[in-house]
Amino acid sequence: MKSNSYIHSIRTVCAILVAIFFLVTWAQGQSQDQDLQQMKAKLQQLEQEMQELKAQINNVQQAPAPAAPKTTVIVRATEEAQETPAAPREEKKSSIDLYGHVMMDSGYEFGQSDPNWFDVMRPTKLASFKGQFAPDGKAYFSVRQTRFGVKTSTPTSLGNLNTIFEFELFGTGVDQGQTTFRLRHAYGELGHFGAGQTWSPFMDIDVFPNSVEYWGPNGMVFFRNVQARWAPIQNDRLRLIFAAERPGASADGGIYADRVELQGVKPKFDMPDFSWQVRVMRPWGHVQVAGIFRKISWVNTAPNPPVDLGGDALGWGINVTSNINFTKKDVGRFAVVYGDGVENYMNDAPIDVGVKNNLSNPNKPIVGVPLPVLGVVTFLDHNWNSHFSSSIGYSLVNISNSNAETASDYHQGHYALTNLLYHPVPSVMVGGEFIYGRRVNFSDGFNVNDSRLQFSFKYDWKKGFTF
Repeated sequence: MKSNSYIHSIRTVCAILVAIFFLVTWAQGQSQDQDLQQMKAKLQQLEQEMQELKAQINNVQQAPAPAAPKTTVIVRATEEAQETPAAPREEKKSSIDLYGHVMMDSGYEFGQSDPNWFDVMRPTKLASFKGQFAPDGKAYFSVRQTRFGVKTSTPTSLGNLNTIFEFELFGTGVDQGQTTFRLRHAYGELGHFGAGQTWSPFMDIDVFPNSVEYWGPNGMVFFRNVQARWAPIQNDRLRLIFAAERPGASADGGIYADRVELQGVKPKFDMPDFSWQVRVMRPWGHVQVAGIFRKISWVNTAPNPPVDLGGDALGWGINVTSNINFTKKDVGRFAVVYGDGVENYMNDAPIDVGVKNNLSNPNKPIVGVPLPVLGVVTFLDHNWNSHFSSSIGYSLVNISNSNAETASDYHQGHYALTNLLYHPVPSVMVGGEFIYGRRVNFSDGFNVNDSRLQFSFKYDWKKGFTF
């Protein structure tokens, strides 16, 4: 009896629990239905209010503006222009970049060359006769490639005002052989116009290979000159430049150099050199054609000269250069230049004007002539990976000498190199390079070879500011 009573009680409890469950579920459903109905009603109310606001805005926009005194309109317009500009514009900023590198060259020269040019390979500075700079073989160290520069850019209503000031420690001219200040660039440009000292439009700096020897290929045009230039076209695909450059040239008396009659002959430059450049740029590289025209004059300043030794010559040159991206890792650098009397624009060439016999004319027994010059450059730069790169190539200069030059005068120069450079980090370079040079004289049959092995260490730095 007790078991039946327990079973009945359990059934009763279960029935009550089931009833409570269904009751709670029904109540929740009813509550959710009420909440849903309230939300729908509130949404309809909000939509109605939004439609009313839109109608009010349309009425305000279509209504005519209220009249106001003229003076009030002027005052309010002025105040609004001062306090709240109608369309804020992004201001262009000025910038200044400080940059440079510290570089040390060390190596061993197996032959001999002019000691004033101990750390570079210049075929014109090799011996012109046996033993001129003896003995063979020397070790050298130099920091003359160390460089510092400043670039600025300032926005103006006429375009960006850009300037560059850069110097290094490689002495030339009266400072040859010394570690001393040497100006590279002092140049500014505004829009399409520029003035100062920078690369001549006659040259293409992109022909210079990825090497560590300072002087580089002798057969390329390489000259930073003081100039005023106009660039009517400058974009990513085409560049056109015209320039008037500081004139200058060199000459040699040849076999008559020690004659007293030539001591009064002085150069005269009464017009600038005129240069131009057209450069076409594409994804595969670029092609550039450049030219130059110049007048070189000389006068005899001696009183009552017995013969006429004055004169002038017209110099000209055409320089065709290119960079070709053979692959993502290989860049070819090429140049061919030919002209008369443009040697001082070359990277390593001697005099612009030579002496020529003119013995059939007793009043003018010798004349000055511009010397024809041919220059060739062909190099390949290869990146092995992100840390290693190499360059290999050859360059040539050939001078057509005049018949009154000395037999030992420079006629032909050859230059070649190959290297392996390592970048442990992007701003540091360590490299080794083998450089070869050869000089051939005009007519005495003498020629000489030289070579050197160089190791260089370079540390680049750059810091930019905007304001």
